[in-house]
Amino acid sequence: MKQKLQTGLVLGMLFLAANTFGQAKTYLDLMVNVVNTNLNYGSANSALADYKKSTNGIQAGASFQAGITSGFSLVTELYYMRKGGKLKTNNPTTTDESSLRLNTLELPVLARLHLGKFYMNAGPSIAYNLGGKNTMGNMSTKLSFRNSSDGVKRFDAGIQMGGGIEFPFKQKRIALDIRYSYGLTNLSYDREIHNRAVMISVHFSKAWITNPLGRK
Repeated sequence: MKQKLQTGLVLGMLFLAANTFGQAKTYLDLMVNVVNTNLNYGSANSALADYKKSTNGIQAGASFQAGITSGFSLVTELYYMRKGGKLKTNNPTTTDESSLRLNTLELPVLARLHLGKFYMNAGPSIAYNLGGKNTMGNMSTKLSFRNSSDGVKRFDAGIQMGGGIEFPFKQKRIALDIRYSYGLTNLSYDREIHNRAVMISVHFSKAWITNPLGRK
C-alpha cells in the first residue's frame, strides 16, 4: 500500500510538472534599438536638474528568454549600448552645452512574470565602459578611466524594471518591451553621476526550444 501511494505521488508530481511546463518556451532574439538615456547628478548638484537633456543612443545585441514555467521565465541579455546625457548652455558648471557619452557592454539578468499576453520583469545588470568622450562646445576629449578628478569608472551596476506585451504571429511572436534602467554606481571619482535610461525594444522571433515536459 505504501509503495502504491509513493508511486501515485510521483506520477501526480510528474503530471503537474507536465502541465506547469507545458507552455514554457525559449526564445533567442537579436535586437537593434534606439534608447533614450540621461544622467543623474545627485542631490548635491540639484541645481543642474533644470539644465539636463536626454540623448538618444543605440542598443545592439542578443536577448535569451529561458522558459521555466508557463508563467515564469529567466531572461539574460548581452548588448552594446551608448549611454550619456547633456547639459544645456549657461548651466552652473559650464557656459557652453556639454555632453558625456559612454560606450558600454551590458549584461542584465531578469526574472520575467507572464500574465497572459502581458509580462513584467526586473533584475540586476552589470556594465563595462569600453570608452567614451566628453564634449564641451566644439571641443571633445576622450574619457579617462583613471582614479583622477576627471576620471570615470569602468564598471557600472544597476537595476532594470519594466514590462511588455507579446502578440502571436503565425508560428512566431512579436514582443514589445519597455524598460527603465536605474544606475546604482557613481561613475565619477570627484562628483556624483549616475546612468538613467528608457529602453523600448521590439522582438520578432520563433520559439527556439519548448520544454521537454510540455504537452504536444
